[in-house]
Amino acid sequence: MPITIYDIASEAGVSIATVSRVFNNHPRVSDTTRARILELADSMGYMPHVSARSLAQQTTNLISAVIPMLSNYFFMEVIRGLQDRLAESEYDLLVYSAHGIEDVDAQLERALQRGRSAGVMVFSTPLLPEHTKRLKQRNHPVVLVDSFHPEFDSVSVDNLLGGRVATEHLIGLGCTRIGLIAGNAQSVPARDRRTGYEAALQRANLPIDPRLVAVSDDADEHGYNEREGYALVERLLKSGGAMDAVFVASDIQALGVLRALHDHNVRCPEDIKVVGFDDIKISEYVGLSTMRQPMYEMGRLAVEKILHRIGQPEHPTSHTLFAPKLVSRDTSAGNVGTASRVNGAEAKYT
Repeated sequence: MPITIYDIASEAGVSIATVSRVFNNHPRVSDTTRARILELADSMGYMPHVSARSLAQQTTNLISAVIPMLSNYFFMEVIRGLQDRLAESEYDLLVYSAHGIEDVDAQLERALQRGRSAGVMVFSTPLLPEHTKRLKQRNHPVVLVDSFHPEFDSVSVDNLLGGRVATEHLIGLGCTRIGLIAGNAQSVPARDRRTGYEAALQRANLPIDPRLVAVSDDADEHGYNEREGYALVERLLKSGGAMDAVFVASDIQALGVLRALHDHNVRCPEDIKVVGFDDIKISEYVGLSTMRQPMYEMGRLAVEKILHRIGQPEHPTSHTLFAPKLVSRDTSAGNVGTASRVNGAEAKYT
């Protein structure tokens, strides 16, 4: 059974009200009593229940995060950054998992309920006018992660730049028939990466062939999974548009792409070169060339911003835009072995 304030009160020989006042930092407790109860609580292994304490104080030490596609590797790494930074503060993390864009509205409403959290982080979600209006009306500290709106603090990656750099890398290797495996059209990062891909082709005077573009219509995880990568590259292989390279909007899709190429006896990189996006841990071990985004750092910085917004609600809005880095490995270069060549700019702040 967990230790309660009743156990501490009994052991200390004081009233429950006295113990409660100690944990709520009430001034009507002597320094000697406060020190004795805190020492006793520590020795007994007492852990205050954050939600109960919040209700008692009419305040909260919780920060909410509304996150679609919780099992996605990108979000798992960002959450690791969130948790590590929050562990250095007095706040705890409360995650609301949205199964897709259509579920974000309900989860956001839950996160914004009065007294439920001190601030809200919203992930990878384009803010509709009704979202913006609601957030401003509630006057709640908000930070956007992997998204942007001029009226709210944000941490994001320049996905358009990433799509362009990835495609230019393939063009620089002599590729002229470059395919695209994209996420669901509802995904803002997927749309921006496609825009960057098209911009690079236009700069090089290469045609944008619709037979070489496959956009996921899977609402599950916005198409960011191995299954979709496999199915979409199969679609391109059967479309009649010969490819010598493919830019894939996420590493997890790229794993499916590599498997499909193997199953169809297509050599990588000799026949088709592949570049992904994210640089998840497994990418290094399969030799996947990719665009690295600083997922862990984004999580830590998002917490920095929400804590700053809670402490200084009138401070001017701040936006951080990270520039992704190209990591060249076997699937595009073919001659770098297990080593990686990394190119790209550091974070950009606006």
